Amino acid sequence: MKEVRHAAVRLLAMREHSRKELERKLARRYAPAVVSQIVDELAEQGLQSDERFTEQYGHSRRNKGYGPVRIQMELAERGVADELISSWLDEIAGEDWQQLMHQVAERKFGASPADDRREMARRGRFLASRGFPSWMINEYIFG
Repeated sequence: MKEVRHAAVRLLAMREHSRKELERKLARRYAPAVVSQIVDELAEQGLQSDERFTEQYGHSRRNKGYGPVRIQMELAERGVADELISSWLDEIAGEDWQQLMHQVAERKFGASPADDRREMARRGRFLASRGFPSWMINEYIFG
């Protein structure tokens, strides 16, 4: 038990982890029942928090130029509850995702507009892969 706790604290010291991530990493080397118990204890003590993980991860990905659709998907893959993801997205709803998308597009493609359908499609695919909603991409391309 002590060894599992030490490994979990070491992982959390490096960066925030969602509960699912932490359990998955620890279960590679230790018994799942012990891992679950230790992670419960760490959560009760406030050392592991899906809320903190969601906020930190979401802001980190946003700062790297990823849109809300992609961030939402990545958080879900990491085991964060849908209610927590929705809550975080509502909390930052005032932030301008469209402005971020324009900055990302300008960094990648420059300030000039797309001159043909092929270039429009290329830009649209790139922005979609970055996680921006289709309605926002259409406004940018056909603006």
